[in-house]
Amino acid sequence: MRPFRNFILLGALILLILLTVSQSCSKSEPPITPKAEFFHLSRFIEPDTCGGCHSGIFEQWQNSMHHLSQKDPVYLSVSQYMLKGLTDRGEIKESETCVKCHVPVGVVTGYPEKTSNDTAKIPELAMEGIQCDYCHSATGAEKLFNNDLKLRPGNGEDDPGIKRGPRKDAESDFHATEFSAFHTDSAICGTCHNVKHVAFGTDLETTYDEWLKGPYNTENPDTRITCQGCHMYQRPGMAATGSTQRPPNPGVSAEDGPLRDHVFTHYFVGANTFIPDSVNDQAKVAMAQSRLKNAATLILDASQKKETGRLVVQISNTGAGHYLPTGLTDVRQMWLEVTVTDEDQKVVFASGKPDKNGHLPKETTVYNTVFGDGQGKAVVNIAKAREILKDNRIPPLKSAYETILLPDQTLKTLIVNVKLQYRSAPQRLMDQVNGQGKVKLPVVTMAEIEKQVF
Repeated sequence: MRPFRNFILLGALILLILLTVSQSCSKSEPPITPKAEFFHLSRFIEPDTCGGCHSGIFEQWQNSMHHLSQKDPVYLSVSQYMLKGLTDRGEIKESETCVKCHVPVGVVTGYPEKTSNDTAKIPELAMEGIQCDYCHSATGAEKLFNNDLKLRPGNGEDDPGIKRGPRKDAESDFHATEFSAFHTDSAICGTCHNVKHVAFGTDLETTYDEWLKGPYNTENPDTRITCQGCHMYQRPGMAATGSTQRPPNPGVSAEDGPLRDHVFTHYFVGANTFIPDSVNDQAKVAMAQSRLKNAATLILDASQKKETGRLVVQISNTGAGHYLPTGLTDVRQMWLEVTVTDEDQKVVFASGKPDKNGHLPKETTVYNTVFGDGQGKAVVNIAKAREILKDNRIPPLKSAYETILLPDQTLKTLIVNVKLQYRSAPQRLMDQVNGQGKVKLPVVTMAEIEKQVF
C-alpha cells in the first residue's frame, strides 16, 4: 500500500503546484474582458422617445460630443490604430476598454465588450453614445473613474421605471421621477472624466480630480462651481466659463412642464470644433470656439528686453475649472506661437508656427502630458503608459511663465505677437493614423496679444 500512498501524495503535490502557478498567472495576466452581468438592451429607451417630451433638451444633445461619442471618426481611427502591434496583455486590456465610456449602453448590454469588436454589429440604440436613459438611470457609482456607474434602468417604454435628475418636484405621465443629489454633483461627470490604466494604474485622464482639488470646489454654495455649473449653463452666445458670467437659463424642461428659473443645457461641446463641423452643426462649432476663447489670458512683460534681450509671457488659466488642457492630454495640444518682427516687418524670431503640413517644430512650447514606458522612455500609445514623465499643464486660476530670448536686435523696436493655440490632436498623429493630410484638425486661437517693444 505504501507505493500507492506515495503516488497519491505525489499527485497531490503536483496538483498544488499547478494551482499555485495558475493563480500566479491569473494575477499577472488578468483576462482581457472580465465577465459581468448584462442588462437586456430592451430595458433602455431610445433618445428620440425622450425627445417627445423634452424636445429642447433633445435638440441640444443632438450632435453633442456625448451623442457622437461612438461616431467620432478621430476617436474611432486612433483607438483602432493604437491596438495594432500590442503583445503585452496589460497593454491590450487597456486599449480594449475605450468602449466603456464611448458606447456605454452597448457595454452594459453585452456588445461591444471591447474596442476591437465589429462596430457594424453594435445595436443602433447603443450607437447613440452617452444618452438620456443611460445617465438618468444612474443611482451612483462604484468608483469615480473608468465609468463604473451603478444603473437601475426600467423595462423599456411599456415600463420605463424611475428617471433620476436634479428636480425634487418633477412629474411625468410617462415615467416615475426621483431627485438625485448625484446628478447635481461633479461626481457623475467624474465617472467617465477620470481614467486610470486598467492594468498599470497610471492616471490617464484626471479632469474630475483637477476640479476636486481646485479652487472652484468650495464648501460655500455661493462660490462653488461644479462641472454642471459651466458645461450645463453654456448655450449659444453664452460661454459660461470661470471668466464669464453664467446666468441661469430660464425655460421648461418638458413641453407641459412648469417654467423653471434654470434648465440645465445639454450641448456638451467641450473644446471640440472638428466633430460638430463634420456634421455641419455650426452653432456647436461656435460654442466650442467661445469656450476656448474664454478659458485663458496672456500678458507680455518686455521690461527686461533692453538689458537682457528677454521677454516673459504669462499664460493664465482664468476660465477652466480643470487644468488647461484637460482630457486625453498626451494627445491634446495647447501651445505658444510667437512671432517677432522688426520695423521693416522682417521676422527676427519665430517659435511654434506649424509648417506646411501642420506639424509643430520640435522646440515648440507645448502644454501637455507625456507618458513613459516605466523606464523613462516616452510613449505615443497610451496603452503603454506606466508612468508620467511630464505634466506642464496649467491648473485653474494658476499661471505659467515662458521666457523668450531674443536675438541681438534688442536695441531695435520690435513687434511681438504671441498666440495661445489649441488643437484636439497633433497633425502628425492624424497623418500616421489616416494618411498624409487626409484629416486636418482645426487650430483655434485661445488668446492673442501683440505689443510693440523698444
